[in-house]
Amino acid sequence: MFDNHHPYRALEEPNVIQVLLVHHLGLLRSGLAALLDEAPDMEVKDVPWSGDTSRLRSLRADVCVVDMELPELPDGGGVTELCRHMTAAKCGLLVLATPGRPGLLRRAYDAQAMGFVNKDATPQKLMEGIRHVAAGRRYVDESLAHDLLRAADMPLTARELSVLSLAAKGATVSEIAGRLHLSRGTIRNYMSAITRKTGARNRVDAIRISQGAGWV
Repeated sequence: MFDNHHPYRALEEPNVIQVLLVHHLGLLRSGLAALLDEAPDMEVKDVPWSGDTSRLRSLRADVCVVDMELPELPDGGGVTELCRHMTAAKCGLLVLATPGRPGLLRRAYDAQAMGFVNKDATPQKLMEGIRHVAAGRRYVDESLAHDLLRAADMPLTARELSVLSLAAKGATVSEIAGRLHLSRGTIRNYMSAITRKTGARNRVDAIRISQGAGWV
């Protein structure tokens, strides 16, 4: 008869990956968590998207799975900030993304994400991605590969993206200048450069193009 409490039994069991799942939609989040919990090598903690990144960072995990289209928060906190917090906490980052929005992938890549999975992928593909990231290996869903290549061609600088993000929220030139501690003339120059680089007709068109690509 075998002893279930044999001291060497634990050595034969696979390492369990601690997964942190962040999403703002409760039904979707709990459904994904239930699917991942079926994997024998994963333990999942699902938490709502509240913007309290310091609290999320304090939660121990090997891999953080986050939707790159989480809504922006009133205080300005966003998913990019969450991604940076998690990677700074030495937690592998896997993002869920929609094809056709390379800007979202670029922001995730800049935040040192290791995994990129299509939101329309199968649960098995998500599990595969989590295992790769937990092992320190990059994972790119083949359906997102073209968008990831396009993401490298983003024409706007970080400062231009900051200006455009504020403009997309309805801020005036004066308000943007005040927030970024720049002159109004400098902001107008940035907006002109943004319009030229995006091939837009005007500021409104530049915002529309950039939002469609996921830059802002």
